[in-house]
Amino acid sequence: MSTATTELGRFLTITGQRFRTGQSAPEMFSPAVDKAWHELLGTPAYEALCLETADQPIRHVANNGHGPIAWVTAYEAAYGPLPEIWFTDADGSLDQGAIARYRETGTVVAEWDCGPAGGPAGGGDGGDVAPDQPETARR
Repeated sequence: MSTATTELGRFLTITGQRFRTGQSAPEMFSPAVDKAWHELLGTPAYEALCLETADQPIRHVANNGHGPIAWVTAYEAAYGPLPEIWFTDADGSLDQGAIARYRETGTVVAEWDCGPAGGPAGGGDGGDVAPDQPETARR
């Protein structure tokens, strides 16, 4: 399993935890991890990963935003500091400034264009859903 896929599993675990406690969906701010997500969407392996990590199907939805990433503390409590893949673009280039700020401050402020939503995807394909799905709320 690649680092990006491992991190996707951890992200889905946090997603499931947040959904079960009524919190907003976590923001997918890593292009590298999101790329792994797109590669798995709609596959039996993705369905299995969702059930194993989040205990439910997780859809991938458009959700643009920017700001502090609220779930970092939960990630660190479970897994330790965020690895470099979270600060890597889809082509494999590390954002040195972003990871340095995270290491200095312990916080992440980022932009995102997608995120998770609970429940099966429309049409049963496991891919992106229609734009009329609600965006996650920022808290």
